[in-house]
Amino acid sequence: MNPILPLMYHVPDVEAKVDKNGYVYLYGSYDLTGNPEYCSKDYYVFFSKDFKTFEKSELAFSNRNGEIPWSDGDLYAPDCIEKDGMYHLYFCTSDGSEGVAESRNPLGPFINPVEILGVNRTGIDPTVFIDDDGQIYYFWGQFELRGAKLNSDMHSLDLNSFQNSILSEKEHGFHEGASICKRNGKYYLVYTDISRGRATCLSYAISDFPLGPYVKGGVIIDNTGCDPKSWNNHGCICEIKGQWYVFYHRSTHNSFYSRRVCVEKIYFDSAGGIQEVEMTVNGQDEIVKSCEKLEASRASKLYGSVYIEANTRDDKYYEYLTEIRTGDWAEYRYLQFNNEKKFSVEAASWTYGGQLELHIDNPDGPVIGVVEIPFTDGWNKYKVCSCSIQPVQGKQALYFVFKGDTNRLFNIVNFWFE
Repeated sequence: MNPILPLMYHVPDVEAKVDKNGYVYLYGSYDLTGNPEYCSKDYYVFFSKDFKTFEKSELAFSNRNGEIPWSDGDLYAPDCIEKDGMYHLYFCTSDGSEGVAESRNPLGPFINPVEILGVNRTGIDPTVFIDDDGQIYYFWGQFELRGAKLNSDMHSLDLNSFQNSILSEKEHGFHEGASICKRNGKYYLVYTDISRGRATCLSYAISDFPLGPYVKGGVIIDNTGCDPKSWNNHGCICEIKGQWYVFYHRSTHNSFYSRRVCVEKIYFDSAGGIQEVEMTVNGQDEIVKSCEKLEASRASKLYGSVYIEANTRDDKYYEYLTEIRTGDWAEYRYLQFNNEKKFSVEAASWTYGGQLELHIDNPDGPVIGVVEIPFTDGWNKYKVCSCSIQPVQGKQALYFVFKGDTNRLFNIVNFWFE
């Protein structure tokens, strides 16, 4: 279910790796909840045996205390590869430098950082790839993607193989965040695409050779609508148990930041093209039952001024939808209904409250119920509000459409059907 990590973790820029035992490892940046900046000085690795429940590693790598001799910058998007039993964590910093640290364990800790020779601080967001013949390739860049063969020392580039403008903003819409993989003899570069006016798309380009030339294929996913201020996207594609997925992130907190990893299934056509997919609640799950108690912050899309905020209650982290105004809506694509007859929501209001309309298929679709949310004497004083609904069967997109008279109506935390 999206987001795929526990809600308190804001991990963007993810590279997903699968080992020979089927464990899935996620290497990404680490945003601090509510912090108005990209990333932080820490990396953690998240891992899962079943691709359902993820655990968080101990601190995998950090730059809090001068661990990187040449930079005191924050840690931006990483990548990691294994070679001969050693795991190499490639990282970049907010000052444009790039390096690699190593560990015998995929979870770290990663030590002995060395600067990548030949990059010359000309970009960010490294991605690394070992081809079938054992040759390693290294890519990096913002607005213009560069690449070269990586020497056997794992930290210097073969400058004779250097290629400039493998992807460009003009030709491919390339903004940043490249990730490379190989499928059926073709090389795929997945990257942040700014062609739709904001850097919200993950697109792909295909080549017969690792260093190009690459031809743009199209958009895989667009995270527009995850937050009123959503700006960037970054991720990868990865095959897990025979199914291909796109990993991407969504921002929260009415900001560019506090981003967190989500996942969607993707499908290839006969020519190797990838179909564009939509954001969902489902993620890696086939079914999300409507009778489950769901956090309202798991919305697949938001419209209007509504956004996701966080707080603590009884010393526990929780999220809620806030700044809800009349005409705003939240989408939950998709829930599995089984003729439930009642809807309940935890809501709070310090105004006159309002109505939450339940629509099916789209914001103007059939109304199956309306719940009245009253004044509750505080924005954090939540009350369970319920209504009867028209029974619905099967997999449906659910929309909350908010109505009321005041500027700010109410907050909502959780909801469920029964």
